[in-house]
Amino acid sequence: MKFSSKVQKCGLSPMRKFHPYAVAAEAKGRNIYHLNIGQPDVITPPAFFEAIRSFEQPVLAYAPSPGIPELIDAIQGYYDALDMHFDKSEILVTTGGSEALAIALQCILDDGDEILIPEPFYPNYNTMVRTCGASIRPIPTSPEEGYHYAERSKIEPLINAHTRAIMVTNPGNPTGTVLEHDEMRMLVDVAKAHDLFIIGDEAYREFVYGGEPLQSFGEFADAAENVIVIDTVSKRFSACGARIGCLITRNHELLGHAMKYCQSRLSVATLDQVASAKLYTVGPEYFAAVREEYKRRRDTVMRKLKEIPGVVCKCPKGAFYLMAALPVDDADKFQQWLLEEFEDNGDTVMFAPGAPFYATPGKGMNEIRIAYVLEQEKLERAMDLLALGIKQYNEKK
Repeated sequence: MKFSSKVQKCGLSPMRKFHPYAVAAEAKGRNIYHLNIGQPDVITPPAFFEAIRSFEQPVLAYAPSPGIPELIDAIQGYYDALDMHFDKSEILVTTGGSEALAIALQCILDDGDEILIPEPFYPNYNTMVRTCGASIRPIPTSPEEGYHYAERSKIEPLINAHTRAIMVTNPGNPTGTVLEHDEMRMLVDVAKAHDLFIIGDEAYREFVYGGEPLQSFGEFADAAENVIVIDTVSKRFSACGARIGCLITRNHELLGHAMKYCQSRLSVATLDQVASAKLYTVGPEYFAAVREEYKRRRDTVMRKLKEIPGVVCKCPKGAFYLMAALPVDDADKFQQWLLEEFEDNGDTVMFAPGAPFYATPGKGMNEIRIAYVLEQEKLERAMDLLALGIKQYNEKK
């Protein structure tokens, strides 16, 4: 049987790749501390579930392809409060932020095209880009520089006749980097100067820990034709299972093309939309408490990492991830060893090995992504296990 050359260029998710090994470890009675997947443990606001319980329509019908009016109104109101104003027609509801990204890329990329993305990046970008017949041209970074990339001199030389867009996650997954406003302005100016799209994946907008104002590429109304904003309820409201996101742009030609994909998949789940609309009634005190909790977790992880000899990691400013370079030869082999051979009082730990977060071959081999989504006490234990694992792994060689 013949398979698509595009899908054969895609890899498995590094966040889920080691699931079979984890199942085997658990079958042996091991308790695993999961730092590998960004699944928040913060309670989903009750308004979501109340909306589902009170849903009384006699028929669960298709929703409109662009999204139900209540949810679009709620998203519009959220951005209005941030002083970013979009027409309702400029908001398309999608099945999670992932579908919004996939639709945007399908609309702008063709065979042989390139998109600039800072590496390390969310590995599923690679699958989305490759299935469009395109490729990622990475903007290089290093752990020693805190994965900083927002310099015109780093970006502009990478642009060529095949470049169609620049895409960034802000705040960053997997690095936790947060762009300053003038850096965002620079990226927008580069996109305008070279007639490129600038895609802002802003799933983690609320998770900034230095008192920075909430920001978005949607602020730059002067780049209406260039800017695409990707958003989602998944992380913001700890509602990953709702699978509700949105694509926002003032480029109406792009919206027309995106609607073709929205109509071909018919609609996003009606009940999830109804319930997600109610999430936007949550007040600022919810976000303040969540920010404080994740900041405490970040500080715990950073404190523990600094106690491990040879680890390189700059303190992230946002999201709930960090990348760290470990004093090991291969993070992939190290993770497999942790699951198959290592345990301390029946416990072991999982992270996401770093190499699949890179497009450059050979980079990230000794790096890992940590998602600090566990409670404080569990995080402390997980980091102690990581330190002990590194020591024993290196001693066995």
